[in-house]
Amino acid sequence: MGTTAKQANFLLPEDLLEDLRNTVSRREQSKVVADALRKELKRLKLKKAIEGSFGAWKVNDHPELKSGTEAYLKGLRKSTRLTRAK
Repeated sequence: MGTTAKQANFLLPEDLLEDLRNTVSRREQSKVVADALRKELKRLKLKKAIEGSFGAWKVNDHPELKSGTEAYLKGLRKSTRLTRAK
């Protein structure tokens, strides 16, 4: 199942376009550009989500994590082992 392709007109720096043409066959250029753009958009969306959620967890809401997640997980694992051993 393929996706529909549409033509887009935009400008690229001359050196970048030259490098693309010298490196990638003419038949593959659109795919390479689309893949690179898709990867960069995914990175930008993730960055935006991380920045937007920064500070969402407050120490007062989760006092069990005050010593850090590593200490909290160690405690959970230790209590689980003690429960199973009985």
